[in-house]
Amino acid sequence: MSLDLDFQGKRVLVTAGTKGVGKAVVGLLKQQGARVLTTARHAPTECIADVFVAADLTTVKGCTSVAEAVQAHLGGVDVIVHVAGGSTAPGGGFAALGEEEWQQELNLNLLPAVRLDRALLPGMLAQGSGVIIHVTSIQRELPLPESTTGYAAAKAALSAYSKSLSKEVSPKGIRVVRVAPGWIETEASVALAERLAQQAGTDYEGGKQIIMNALGGIPLGRPSKPIEVANLIAFLASSYAATITGTEYVIDGGTIPTV
Repeated sequence: MSLDLDFQGKRVLVTAGTKGVGKAVVGLLKQQGARVLTTARHAPTECIADVFVAADLTTVKGCTSVAEAVQAHLGGVDVIVHVAGGSTAPGGGFAALGEEEWQQELNLNLLPAVRLDRALLPGMLAQGSGVIIHVTSIQRELPLPESTTGYAAAKAALSAYSKSLSKEVSPKGIRVVRVAPGWIETEASVALAERLAQQAGTDYEGGKQIIMNALGGIPLGRPSKPIEVANLIAFLASSYAATITGTEYVIDGGTIPTV
């Protein structure tokens, strides 16, 4: 990105910042001068953030440890980017989702953002400024009933929570914005495409096409790249987007077929 986004000295928390979109966000904001703390369950071989905290954000204890680390290492926070999310639910539709599976979807895709915001927002309110980016998903509008009902419902809840929060704290100087990606070509999605390709007796491009067909097609003809999603997040967190709050930006190559 050629724009100078003026993150010099900004204190940033990026969750799930060791792979995929999170890693791309960490790298981009670091290039722009930010001090970045990131977190994941396990320490990576190499971490580009200023501070890494190993924590399980699906737990209250994990979220508390990250919030405490933000205060200890950064002295507060100016930007929070909630990237953590995903799904481990089995296929098989609604009948395959028991109490444990539903709780796992909420614990990963909704509650970490709620808990970390609750812990860190008082500091933002005290300084009268801050930006919170919640990464949702187009699946809140386009769920795949075979395997992502719980994930889609949790992301829909995150979107509703984010909108409500923006209405409460935007008058106090805190912008809250949502970014809704479609399919992103992360390490995990590459592995999925390769598995599908092997099963279907085709190559990687054929595996990608299987996924795109399952989504109803991507008019652009390819998934987004992590850096492309990171570019959008960085812009929205910057002063260039100073009057943007309470809304959601879709980055999906045209996957959602409606207005």
